[in-house]
Amino acid sequence: MLRVGVIFGGRSGEHEVSVMSARSVIQGLDPAKYEVFPIGITRAGQWVHPDAARASLTAGHVTGPEQASLAILPGQAENSLQPMGGAAALPAMDVIFPVIHGTYGEDGTLQGLLEMANVPYVGAGVAGSAVGMDKALMKSVWQAAGIPQVPFLVFLRKHWEKEPEAIAARIEKELGLPVFVKPANLGSSVGISKAKTSQELHEALRVAASYDRKIVVEQSVETPREIELAVLGNDEPEVSLPGEILHGREWYDYRGKYFETEGQKTIIPADLTEAQVKDLQKLAIEAYQALDMNGLSRVDFLMSKDGKFYLNEVNTMPGFTPISMYGRLWEATGLKYSDLLDKMIVLAQERFADRQRNAVEAELAPSP
Repeated sequence: MLRVGVIFGGRSGEHEVSVMSARSVIQGLDPAKYEVFPIGITRAGQWVHPDAARASLTAGHVTGPEQASLAILPGQAENSLQPMGGAAALPAMDVIFPVIHGTYGEDGTLQGLLEMANVPYVGAGVAGSAVGMDKALMKSVWQAAGIPQVPFLVFLRKHWEKEPEAIAARIEKELGLPVFVKPANLGSSVGISKAKTSQELHEALRVAASYDRKIVVEQSVETPREIELAVLGNDEPEVSLPGEILHGREWYDYRGKYFETEGQKTIIPADLTEAQVKDLQKLAIEAYQALDMNGLSRVDFLMSKDGKFYLNEVNTMPGFTPISMYGRLWEATGLKYSDLLDKMIVLAQERFADRQRNAVEAELAPSP
């Protein structure tokens, strides 16, 4: 039986969503195959021992008791998770499943820590996670790869604070209104605003700047269809059927995704021609490989009225709540939820084994 550590919570605006996702993952892991250890991370960054973390799955957020804490140690694959404050010892984990969305979890920081601890983990590696999380870097890579996107601009918070009027004027001149204003490094639509007027633009920039030092501004597509695909795999990824989200709102914001879901509808597979499906699947694989993804990702597109596809974003650790699209897309494609989780764990082990093949000492040429 494999021991799986499921990490959730974290220092992110998506803390509660992570807890919901972890609850779903833990319920979906076959108890005949896995011994599951829930590991919580509080908003302050404290790691919480499974004995205390289990209650957080019900509470909906991770609290940090003085006792029953954990530390993770680099270079200690067999004993990387060390209890603190008198907590019970833990066995070595065979795989870590980091179900953390957003900053300090999905952005390469946690992945780097797990690499240093030398343990297998589900999902993208350090580089793929970091670039996939940073919308500014992500869009630059896709731009270099020639993948279609809407026009966009990137600004630093420091520059916006110095010249707010000049930056707003540039946005209106180059992109026009309406636009979407986003913090570069958050997901689940946290901190994102649609600005239709100059006044709304200033407020949207303020909101985005409160979450991140980098701000991404995108030209709006008029009444787009929102199409999502799920990608699964390492060097030879597979892609699901596309699904479409009908949300009954002006745009698919954070509340609409997780809390105010009345009127929301998903169509899987999306009502598209066979040629359109093939085009989307090809673009999804190209986007995935351009960012050097591993394990899994959800790739999101916008479809304009005239049938053009625009790559919107990639989510390296998509939601795993009961209403989240990633699992539902694979269910519709023929892969049930429990089998999907099995496959992600196998992919984590395969990538770990492949990484262990890398030489760590320089091979010197023979002396002449």
